[in-house]
Amino acid sequence: MLLGTVLVLLLAGAAPASAHAALRSTDPDDGSVVQRAPRHVTLTFTESVGLLDDSFRVFGPDQRRVHTGEATHADGRSDTARIGLPGKLAEGTYTVAWRVVSADSHPVSGAFSFSVGKRSATTGQIDTGPTEDPLTRGLYDAARYLAYLAAALLVGTAAFALLCRPAHTSPLRRPLVAAWWTLLGSTAVLLLLRAPYEAGTGPAAAFDASALGRTLTGRPGLALLARLLVLLLTAAFLIGLSRRRDTVKRPVALAIGTALATALALTWAAAEHASAGIQVPAAMTSSVVHLLATGVWLGGLVALLLTLRRSSGDDLVEVVPRFSRIAFASVTVLAVTGLYQSWRGLGSLSALSGTSYGRLLLAKLAGVAVLLLVAGYSRRWTARIAAPAVAARAAVPAPVPQPVGAPAGGREAAEGPGTGEPGTSGEAESGGEAESRGESESHDGPAGPGAGSVDPGIRRRLRRSVLVEVAVAAVVLMITTVLTGTLPSRAQAEAAQQAPVGALPPTTEITVPFDTGTDSVTGSGKVLVTLDPARVGENGVQAVVYGTDMGLVAVPEVRITFTLPSRKVGPIDAELADRGGYWSTNSVNLPLAGNWTMKTTVRVSDVDQVSVERRVRVEP
Repeated sequence: MLLGTVLVLLLAGAAPASAHAALRSTDPDDGSVVQRAPRHVTLTFTESVGLLDDSFRVFGPDQRRVHTGEATHADGRSDTARIGLPGKLAEGTYTVAWRVVSADSHPVSGAFSFSVGKRSATTGQIDTGPTEDPLTRGLYDAARYLAYLAAALLVGTAAFALLCRPAHTSPLRRPLVAAWWTLLGSTAVLLLLRAPYEAGTGPAAAFDASALGRTLTGRPGLALLARLLVLLLTAAFLIGLSRRRDTVKRPVALAIGTALATALALTWAAAEHASAGIQVPAAMTSSVVHLLATGVWLGGLVALLLTLRRSSGDDLVEVVPRFSRIAFASVTVLAVTGLYQSWRGLGSLSALSGTSYGRLLLAKLAGVAVLLLVAGYSRRWTARIAAPAVAARAAVPAPVPQPVGAPAGGREAAEGPGTGEPGTSGEAESGGEAESRGESESHDGPAGPGAGSVDPGIRRRLRRSVLVEVAVAAVVLMITTVLTGTLPSRAQAEAAQQAPVGALPPTTEITVPFDTGTDSVTGSGKVLVTLDPARVGENGVQAVVYGTDMGLVAVPEVRITFTLPSRKVGPIDAELADRGGYWSTNSVNLPLAGNWTMKTTVRVSDVDQVSVERRVRVEP
């Protein structure tokens, strides 16, 4: 009941949003000049955010920190963050540094500025506080990787034992126990490091009781608590199953194991990328199924490797083909869910090479391709191992009908007691071997003579192939761990499009086409001019010249001047310097706001030049 309540709380907060919170607007606006000091600073995001004890840092014109109130949600809205300011603020420019936790559990941060009365005459570099502690991030990512690895091994080993039904499960007990303890330990570490990871502080902050209390009330903390609870239930299930193996029916064990594995996968889906963004219910379902298929396949590979190394070989002709069929089904599920998740995270094909998320996804796909290639070789050896069993089944003659009341017939009736009848040598068989033989005959038909023989060479080749699969799978899981902590391309594009209301882009780009009337490559083309930040005061200017073939060209001179006709100011020469491929300057002083005329002159030879004018908006 407690587990269900925690999981419902996790799902209840999974409303549609954009993965990783993007800043939608600020009040006061970024870069604005207000005549009266505001009483609050309010930020609005594209999704719900969690607040930290130090979510805001406000620095005054003297670069000293301003005393502020406690960070809260404005008007009870979870997608906002607000901080109270002192009653009196001196004139000048204020810098606000912020840090919050987005709905998909990843911290995001940034900074903006506003001015009271007028802008400060001079500004310096302000330390806006920590963005991320490398040691904390490294430890946190290592714990996340171990958690993924342990979960795959735990789910895959248990699934292998229940679905493939090896005669001897003792080789699987050690990895099962190791996976359980590793997942328990890594989850505990994640729970402790969650607070310093969110705040960007050192690992020592993990032992702050108040910070830990805040973690336990947030969605990531609830997900980790739910994972610990699922692990305790899993331990009880595995212990009960080992002690009552002969009395627990396999369908019941499969149902309970599937429910526990699903709950375990849900603790990841409810607190990471799937819990925020478009199509949240479908994404979370896909994420859970994807994680389960990953565990069944990759964790099952480890279980198969141990079985190949330690099994006597009599049951390999049945176990190996069973796992091969299960692995093929898992790969099919992974392909479908992976395709959907890739589309959801990327947003466009260009993001594959243009974003960090896309490049990591390409690396993961390359790893999976290698994994599938090796798996193809494994299936070849699997088919050879299964060949004796297939041939034996084909050689078994159809049963001959016997009269009612006749003996069981054939060889058993002739030999009489002591050869195969109940109560004789059949009872002398060990319980595990008899059960394994009975299951094999009831589900797959009698093994027949020679079915248990496995060629040592084929077995050795299959073991080596599976070992390579396990190694490549470990690398793929490592890439997946990094991928789940990377800003999705779709969210990155959305954040870029949703600049804060009232804020200006950091640069203004103006395309200036020119044509001198000559037939040379440099006779016509365009100049790409960048004005940074297009505000009153000192600005930087860069100019890049492209020829008719859209390639960069070198010209003898590029000159840019600025004129403000409404105030009769100018022309102000930018005095561009040739930087070897482009022209630039960092010291153009535009003293007034308004619509300026930018005149660009391009000289391509001693006698050929052309001038083009464009309007440029300069903000206060």
